[in-house]
Amino acid sequence: MMGALRDVEIVWDDLLDAFRNRDGETIYFLDRETGEVFSVPVDYEDDAFWEEVESDAERFIEINGADYEQERHVIHEFIRGIADSGLKNILEKSFTGNRLFGRLDEILSFYPEEHKRLAELQEDMLSERIRHWLEEHDIYPAGSGY
Repeated sequence: MMGALRDVEIVWDDLLDAFRNRDGETIYFLDRETGEVFSVPVDYEDDAFWEEVESDAERFIEINGADYEQERHVIHEFIRGIADSGLKNILEKSFTGNRLFGRLDEILSFYPEEHKRLAELQEDMLSERIRHWLEEHDIYPAGSGY
C-alpha cells in the first residue's frame, strides 16, 4: 500500500499497452500524480531521469509487462473448455509445443467463435490484472472504463 488514495485520470489504452509489453528493452511507468503512462528504453542514459524516478518512487510506479504464466493459464483453461474434440486435440498439441499444426491464432482463424471467446478471456484476464495492480497501489482512475 502506498498511502493516500489517488483518483487520477489514466488513458486505459496506454495502460493496456504497458501491461501487454513483451519488449525486454522498454520499461513503462505510471505517474501517479498525472495519470500519464510513459516508457523509456532500459538503457536510457539520463542520470537525472533515473535519480528522479528513484527518489520519487511513490509517484513513478514501474509497470511490469506481460505475465507469461498467467497467459498460459488462460489458454490452458480455454482449451479445456472446447467442446469440439478435434479442435481440442489440435490446440493441446500446439499448446504443448508440437507446432505441427501451427500457432494458436492461426488455428483459431478457422474457428471465429472460439477465437472471439479466447480474445474475451484474455481481455478479461488482463483487465483483472490491471484492476488488481491499481488497487495494490491505491489508484482509482477517475471515470475509468474498467
